[in-house]
Amino acid sequence: MLRLIEKGFAIIRSKEIRPLFLLSTQQLKNKLGIPEKRPIADFLPTISIKAKDLAAEMTSLNVQSKDLKKHNPIENEHIENSNAVRQMLLGRGIKPENLPADEDVKKVQRKLKVDSNNILKNTSKRNLKK
Repeated sequence: MLRLIEKGFAIIRSKEIRPLFLLSTQQLKNKLGIPEKRPIADFLPTISIKAKDLAAEMTSLNVQSKDLKKHNPIENEHIENSNAVRQMLLGRGIKPENLPADEDVKKVQRKLKVDSNNILKNTSKRNLKK
């Protein structure tokens, strides 16, 4: 049952891509140069991630307050919220589909790990010299 619920949420979350970016998931991946098997979120700029999160949080709140129970009403609610977030962004002169991709999150994580290790090594060397 849990797997079915997770699959339902994944389907609903994937529906936000088109209303928010006016592109399918594959079109957005192609436009941003995202590898096929990698998640879009690993490359989205922060504002796009926050926009997706805002639409999801609005949906979550409204599912409870409107007592939505079936897949279609919840999906429609999420699409409407994604459209509303897009309209807000457009009103501020921001077109989500025209924003460039950010640096690959995995690359940033690897760099942070290397940098952290280098700092630890340098700190250890300094402490040994004292």
